[in-house]
Order: sequence, then structure tokens, then C-alpha cells
Amino acid sequence: MSITISVLDQSPIYPGETSEEALRHTITLAKLSEQLGFRRFWVSEHHDSEQVAGSSPEVLISHLLAKTESIRIGSGGIMLQHYSPYKVAENFNVLASLAPGRVDLGVGRAPGGLPRSTQALQQGISESASLTDKIIALEKYVHNRLEEDHPLAGLKAGPIPAEPPELHVLGASVASAEIAAGLGLPYVFSLFINGDQAVALEAIRVYRDAFDTSKGGSPQVIIALAVLVADTDQEAAELVGAQKLIRLHLASGKTLTLGTREQAEEFARQSKESYTIEEKEPEIIKGTKDFVREQILALSEASGVEEFIVTTNIQPFDKRIRSFELLHEALTGVPAKV
Repeated sequence: MSITISVLDQSPIYPGETSEEALRHTITLAKLSEQLGFRRFWVSEHHDSEQVAGSSPEVLISHLLAKTESIRIGSGGIMLQHYSPYKVAENFNVLASLAPGRVDLGVGRAPGGLPRSTQALQQGISESASLTDKIIALEKYVHNRLEEDHPLAGLKAGPIPAEPPELHVLGASVASAEIAAGLGLPYVFSLFINGDQAVALEAIRVYRDAFDTSKGGSPQVIIALAVLVADTDQEAAELVGAQKLIRLHLASGKTLTLGTREQAEEFARQSKESYTIEEKEPEIIKGTKDFVREQILALSEASGVEEFIVTTNIQPFDKRIRSFELLHEALTGVPAKV
């Protein structure tokens, strides 16, 4: 089975680094990903954070498109609950017109920040449309398909690109898989966020079984992974360090994944709900080229998925670069020439 690799970069700001350095690293990784022949390079959306610089993926995507020539550039993802689907469609139609055939529009349902950033982003919004309804509206705007009896019939999210941005639904649960399947859209399961391979395999099974083919598409699945490749197992373990997967369970029933325990506690404080915090070992495929290749091939075999979008959040930066070069070598057998 042939494996395709894409990259997700969250523009992490490590201790001793500035946000400017973090964004420069993102640009360098995008160029490297193109040189290595990876399919996509996606950037994330996080708000009110001292650990992540990527708060505006649309702006960053525009810059990355200008710095690269052929690799697909996209969002992983736009947190659609905060925004007008019409405005998101306009933004990405501009990008798709600037770089035909190279723009991906991944959308998710996570807040991307703490309650106060959600409040700021949604200031003045009175309607409470569901994520599904917003994705439906977004797809219509992106493809210029408003029905004749639609209340806004005739409205266009200009400019209308020759090739619309490719829309993907992001998630980390069976529920998100059901949304993507019902809409007949490509689906990305974030295993590095959920951390439970059994849930990932079930979500992918449900997605394929429930996929609505009436819209002319077919099921397309990508798995998002945390991966670290090093020259030795010992080095890989040292570079990963003591990372933890922090899951916040609120009394309202909502569960969120945060970067640190401090962030989880601050989220709970701002939400003014009682809570519990669960700490787990993160799902990171780490080790030498041979081990990582074996693990990715096994997951591909179990899931039937051939494309993986990889995130590698370690420092120093040269080791992140080295990890992606080794990953390329692991899956192609060809030494990286950059």
C-alpha cells in the first residue's frame, strides 16, 4: 500500500523563542515539505495562547502560497463555529483564485482557545446555527450553489475560482465522522488529539458505511498523527520528553483537549464549571526510521487509509527538520536531498 504524507504545523512557540521565530519555522517547514514531495501543508487556528503563534490561518496560508510553488496549502482547521460561512468562503475563494488547485479548507468544531477568546470572536453573534448547518452553508458558498428558493438566492462569495478550495471535515470522534459522512465530504480524524486508535478505527468505519454518495463523491479519509523520527530510539524518547495529553471534562458534559494542565485549569475557571482533568500518554509514533515505517504501515493496513497528515512538535528546530527528512526516507527509501 502506497503511503502519502502531508504536514500539519501549529507554529509552536517554545521557551526562549519569539512568535516571529515560530512563524519563520512554519515557512521553512512548508518549503521543506514541498521539496520532500509531501502532498499538503496545513496550519492550525489557536487563540489567546502564548504557546502557539498561528491565530489566523487564512493570513498565514496566503503567505505560504507565495513562498511555495506546488504543494497544497490549507487549514487544519478553521474553527467554523466562530465565523460567518459566507466570509470564510470569500477568504478561501480569494486564496483559491490566487493559487488554483492548491488550497484546502479544513473546518473543525473545537473552540481553538479559552472561553474568553470564544466570547471575543463571537461578540454580537445572536444566531446559534449548528456546525453541520454552517458546513452546508459554507459548501454552497464555496461552490456557488445557492438554491433558487434560498433566502439569499443570487448571492455569490466572489471571486469564483476556477477550482474551488477542497473542503475537509476535521474531528476526533464518531460523531464528527457521522457529520462528514452525512455531508459527503472528505474526513480527517485527529488521532494525535483523541489518542485512542480503537475510536479512530470505529469512526473511519462509520464514516465509510454512512457516506452519502448522492452528491457524487466517495469516502476520503486522512488520519492526523503525531510522529517523531530520530536516528536512535533513545534520541526519539529524549526529544519527546514528558509530553502529556490533557483532557478536560466539564460538568456540562463537554470534553476538550488542551496543551497543558495549566490551560485546562484556566479554561475551567473561565467557563465557571466544575471539572475533572485526565492526563494520558499522548499517541506519538516515535523511534527510528524502521520502527516508524512499520507502525504507519500497520495503521494503514488496519484502517485502509493511505494518507497521513503528520505533526511533529519538538525542539530544537533542527531536530524537527531532521524528523521530517527521516520520515521521507523511511517511507520512500530515498535519502532526503534538500
